[in-house]
Amino acid sequence: MAETLKLTLKEGDPAPPFTATTSGGGRLSLEELKGKDVILYFYPRDDTPGCTKEACAFRDEFAAFKKRGAVVLGVSTDPVKAHDKFVEKFRLPFTLLADEDKRIVEAYGVWGRKSFMGRKYMGTHRVTFWIGADGRIRRIWPEVKPAEHAREILQAMEG
Repeated sequence: MAETLKLTLKEGDPAPPFTATTSGGGRLSLEELKGKDVILYFYPRDDTPGCTKEACAFRDEFAAFKKRGAVVLGVSTDPVKAHDKFVEKFRLPFTLLADEDKRIVEAYGVWGRKSFMGRKYMGTHRVTFWIGADGRIRRIWPEVKPAEHAREILQAMEG
């Protein structure tokens, strides 16, 4: 299980800017999405059980996010090649960002110490940020249940 992560970003803070290579080989920056709600979800690794459940939940609810004008972005430190396989295998309709140099995970404070079966290591924590159209963080989910998370975000967006 992941060790408790102490996030430095708070709701209301400006979202740290980024530019990254995307699944499909493009590039995307947060600046390009100004004026839209952005669901920026961080996950440990492509094609692992929890990450697959979470990605498929976002896939299954994608139309509802799109209807609200929200952009869904998944971020991990996996390379584009792994993202492309993950997108193809599970028919993911949203963009994945490859953060191989860990700039985004570090800027958002989600890179940190983890432990699994007694082994300690550094990795990406499963955390989601809702960035409002104004570029500020509207909500942070520091603990995520992968299968239910997309619906939880949609409920928050309705409120």
